Amino acid sequence: MKKSLARLDLNLLFTLQILLKEQNVSKTAKKLNVTPSTVSKALKKLRDWFDDPLFVKTPQGLRPTPLAQSIEEDLAEWLQMGSQILEKRGDEVPNGVHFNLVMESPLLLIMFNQLSQSIYQKYPDAKVKVQTWDYDSLESIICGNADIGFSGRESHPRSKELLDLLPYFIDFEVLFTDLPMVYLHKDHPALLEEWNIDTFLKYAHINIVWEKSESWALDEVLMEIGLARNVALTMNSFEQSLFMAAQPGHNMFTTAPKYCQQYVQHMRFDLVSLPIPLDKEYLDKLLTPFTMLWHKRNGHNPKIRWLRDTIKSLYCS
Repeated sequence: MKKSLARLDLNLLFTLQILLKEQNVSKTAKKLNVTPSTVSKALKKLRDWFDDPLFVKTPQGLRPTPLAQSIEEDLAEWLQMGSQILEKRGDEVPNGVHFNLVMESPLLLIMFNQLSQSIYQKYPDAKVKVQTWDYDSLESIICGNADIGFSGRESHPRSKELLDLLPYFIDFEVLFTDLPMVYLHKDHPALLEEWNIDTFLKYAHINIVWEKSESWALDEVLMEIGLARNVALTMNSFEQSLFMAAQPGHNMFTTAPKYCQQYVQHMRFDLVSLPIPLDKEYLDKLLTPFTMLWHKRNGHNPKIRWLRDTIKSLYCS
């Protein structure tokens, strides 16, 4: 028979959260400033409610049952909602909050330190998992394995990465817009020539695979005007392509987002950057909206709303 929530003392859930963290009745009692007997009585009520022992005794202390483990994260988020409702009465935040993020690299390497400091300042006991954006990342957001994704999309009307082509149940917000640049070694012979489309196509290119595709909007634009790049080397990431472009002794260069200038500076690569030598009407088709994405079901989740607001405050242009 389904039990009514109105019959459950919600203070018991807070006790359960502390028990899950401490896994010890005495330590939990100390945290709550009550007697161990009070905690034991609360645990008995919780066991009756959930019809599960919740914890079993071991030589190392209390060990959560599979049911208790399965509700730990949901409990933290549920209590977080309660704490936000009562925010004007105090500044307590729940323990054990988890954040699962997928972010484009090397943007991840540039941005995440500042974001992580904000997370741990707000949620000192947070558990944060960050993965690099790849072909399966959107599916991770859809399935609930990732809270928020952060990646560049494309503007070219024939691109499969248009924001308009995202599933209807994915919400998004553009944080800033980037335009790809050309990165080449400081001693590259192209720097001694006039920088135009002929020079750009004269030399071999280092390309990357993006979401299992070896072509991108630049190739579509060049095709429109009857041109094509000579791709001599294809790699898996911007970091790899920039690393190879920075090596002396070859005449290849690569294209990567403008924000990679920060990464190049940080890594002290011997690279200079130049604009892609195309007219504005074509460059506009290469604009890259760097976008925060989340599932509609999380639109009112307090944890994710806080995370979205924090990311916007740090990185919106």
